[in-house]
Parts: sequence; C-alpha cells; structure tokens
Amino acid sequence: MVNIETTYLGLKLKSPVILGSSGLTSSLENIRKNGMHAGAVVLKSLFEEQMLREASVMDVYPEYPEAADYINAYIKDNTLEKYVTLIREAKKECTVPIIASINCTKGGEWVKYAREVETAGADALELNIFFMPESKDQSAGQIEDRYLQTAGEVAKALSIPVSVKLSNHFTNPLYIVNALYFRGVKGVVMFNRFYEPDIDIEDFTVGSNGTLSTHVEMRTLTRWIGRASAEVPFVDYAASSGIESGESVVKMLLAGAKAVQVCSSVYKGGDTIIKYMNDFLADWMQRHGYKSTNEFVGMMNSSHTKNSLGYERAQFMKYFSSYQG
Repeated sequence: MVNIETTYLGLKLKSPVILGSSGLTSSLENIRKNGMHAGAVVLKSLFEEQMLREASVMDVYPEYPEAADYINAYIKDNTLEKYVTLIREAKKECTVPIIASINCTKGGEWVKYAREVETAGADALELNIFFMPESKDQSAGQIEDRYLQTAGEVAKALSIPVSVKLSNHFTNPLYIVNALYFRGVKGVVMFNRFYEPDIDIEDFTVGSNGTLSTHVEMRTLTRWIGRASAEVPFVDYAASSGIESGESVVKMLLAGAKAVQVCSSVYKGGDTIIKYMNDFLADWMQRHGYKSTNEFVGMMNSSHTKNSLGYERAQFMKYFSSYQG
C-alpha cells in the first residue's frame, strides 16, 4: 500500500497537494467546500494595501485629520481581526495545517501582522512578497536586499516556519533562495503569479489579462525547482502555477518539490480535481513500486538526472536547430 503523505515546512501533510491562497480559501465555508482533499490550506493573503485603501478616509474628512486617523486605525485593526478570526476558526474545524499568507508594503507591518497570525494559531506563514521597482535609479541589488531583509526580519520574529512566495523575475533565483535560507526561511514557493496589464484598443483603457494559470507556466517551474532543489537542498519547495493534473504533481515532486499549490485548476474543475491528483499520484507510485513520496522526491533534479543539461537554456538552440516545422 502506498503512502502519499509528505513533509513540508516541518508539517506533516496527508497529500502534497495544497490549496493555494485565493478566494477559494477566503472563508471557512470556502475552505470546507474546496479543501477537503488537500494536504494543507493557504489562506487568502492579507493585503496591507487593501487595508490602506479601505481605511483611506482623509479625502472624505480632510478637515478632521485626527478623526480620520482614528477611523483609519479602526478599519485596519478590524480587517486584521477578521483575518485572525478566520485562522482560529479554520484551526478548530480543519484537520490539515493552516498556512497564513500576508502581503505588506511597509517594513514594520510585516512583523506586526506576522506575530498576530502566529498568535492566532497558524501552523506556518507564507510571505507573499513583491516590490515593484519604483524608479530608474533603483538597482536590482537594492530590490533584492529589501526582499531578504523583510523575510529575515519576519523569520527571526516568529517560532512557526516561514516560507516566501518568490517572483520569477530575479536574475538569479538560486542566489535568492540560498540567501533566504541563511536568514531563517524554511520554504520557497515558486512562483508568485501577478495580474499583468492589458490594453483595450477600443476603449483605450488599461486592465488586466486572464488571471487563471495554464499548464504552459509549469515549464518555468520545472527548470527552477529542478535546479534549486539540487543547489539549495535544505529548503522545502512548493510548486505553484500551472499545476493542472496528477501528472503535473508527479513531475514537480520528481523535480524536487515537497508539495504543489493548486488554485486555477480548482476554479476550473472544482474541488474533486485535488482528489483526482491524489489518486493519480497513488496509482503512479503503485505502478513504479514506490511506497512513500520520500523515495522519489528530487530524483530528477539537476544533480541526479543523467541529462542535467536538460535544465539549461542551451538546450533551446539544440532543439530548434534540428526542428523542421
């Protein structure tokens, strides 16, 4: 009999398939509906910028700055309290680990909110970090240092494990992952997915394009998880974006991920897609003689596979030089 359990961030998961941070995990009702087959649940991110927008009343009461400050603080605290309440409720009802997620814009707020979610009982914390470059004078190194400083401060302040959801825009993700490890971060989620701008050529407006991921995005995951798990094996990796099938789950585990996060696939196919992924994984393990996931996780990363060049960009030219169309 096979066992599809895994360990991620030191937490025991009944399945490597995690329900990712989204509207699917924004309420206890949604978690009940969508997360019954998942190995863990990442709550919808607490976005400080959303709290700031909700609390922005200075334009309404410009002549009463003290009242506006009071209302701003009240709304922010109330939003945080709702999030803390969700953590407590989820912990009481769910038998799987509950991972909180926060996204802040200010340095000190990260630690403040992180301590709140830890006190509420979250099993781990996922930092959803993205700093948009602010000017042409800001170097890549300055932005990277900001990421590392933020993650390090939060990890140092908490006793629960901390993971970072990385952007794939870094020049060298391997350096960032290694630096995060030395700052106390236990896990890395590859990769954060952003709303990208799109232009409506009839209405002359700027909006966002499609928000759901597709299996094509998994190619980037394969390369970087396959390489990072070989270069920095002390970190637990979770794959995110483009995980649409049981086959995708197996591929990510072979590349070196301890877990995968699903979101778009659940929006498209409902919560039973996670059960299907679990069943596929168990069947695949049975067919190949594996009794536990520990036996094959990372077996095909760049340090173990015979064709490590398959993870390198040079293969692009090798492939297309012989491609006949």
